[in-house]
Amino acid sequence: MTIIEKRKLMDKEAPNRSTAIVNGRSSNVLNWDDVKFDWAYPKYKRMLGNFWTPFEINMGTDVKQFPNLTDAEREAFLKTIGLLALLDSIQTDYAGKVADYLTDSSLQALMIILAQQEVIHNHSYSYVLSSLVPKDEQDRVFDYWRSEPVLEKRNDFVMKGYESFAEKPTVENMLQSIVYDVILEGLFFYSGFAFFYHLARHQKMVASSTMINYINRDEQLHVDLFVKIYRELLTEYPELDTAERAAEVEAIFREAAALEVEWARDVIGDKIDGLDVEDLEAYIYFYANVRCQQLGYDRPFPDYRKNPLKWIKAYEDVDLGKTDFFEQRSRQYVKVNVQDNGFDEL
Repeated sequence: MTIIEKRKLMDKEAPNRSTAIVNGRSSNVLNWDDVKFDWAYPKYKRMLGNFWTPFEINMGTDVKQFPNLTDAEREAFLKTIGLLALLDSIQTDYAGKVADYLTDSSLQALMIILAQQEVIHNHSYSYVLSSLVPKDEQDRVFDYWRSEPVLEKRNDFVMKGYESFAEKPTVENMLQSIVYDVILEGLFFYSGFAFFYHLARHQKMVASSTMINYINRDEQLHVDLFVKIYRELLTEYPELDTAERAAEVEAIFREAAALEVEWARDVIGDKIDGLDVEDLEAYIYFYANVRCQQLGYDRPFPDYRKNPLKWIKAYEDVDLGKTDFFEQRSRQYVKVNVQDNGFDEL
């Protein structure tokens, strides 16, 4: 096991450009024109370009529609919000822990931006719930993780990967924790995202789904950032790039997909009209393959090579920096005053 030392706050004798991704030397002075990894600055600009706040979204129409959803739709809506709130809370803390051990100051800066975006994601869940349900219902949603057995299994799964690194920061444990991170941000959210896009596809809860689309866009960048860090770690420690590690990662993805399928069956099942759970399962297996391949490994589910929810690409691929989700119009038309939250339309 290779212990990772925390980055020094300042090192007068070290260069500004770090000598390694971890356990290297750096003055800790951040000069974007003198950083070790050429992909860091483009990633920084892209993450800054994604900046948004929940206050931009007018919730007025969603407030009117929410009581008219079916019981199953309302339950899936609230349970999914509860799931996302928990996972993004964990993610904020994890990003800070990883940042402490990255020698390169540019990567540490990217982690801080990532953590700030996760805070915004959590704020968005509070913002949505405060718009739609009374305070006691909000509290109940934010406590789902304490009482839902399916949620508990998923949470324990992720925590297992994160806590090993938090308790013993080694290169091996950092690599393992990044695998779990890619699962959290790149797989565990995705049946929930699909549910919101399904509603929006039928012109239901479009404002909430727009916010989810902003979050989805952020998470794609987060996954790519952690994948790059993972690959850089293996470049610096090639002795850890083994067939045994590949087999272990593929097994972790198979377990993760089974947990996500269990969640989809529990929350969606055959209860949501027009959203077929078998298609959703195939979508989960497909994304498990995508994420595992991004890390450099074989598909854990070789029979799932195509996205079965072809309609979802219209929502995942929207350039939200230029146009509004669905309606493809300038975002300025959906922004509202911070104080009114769109309620002047009720």
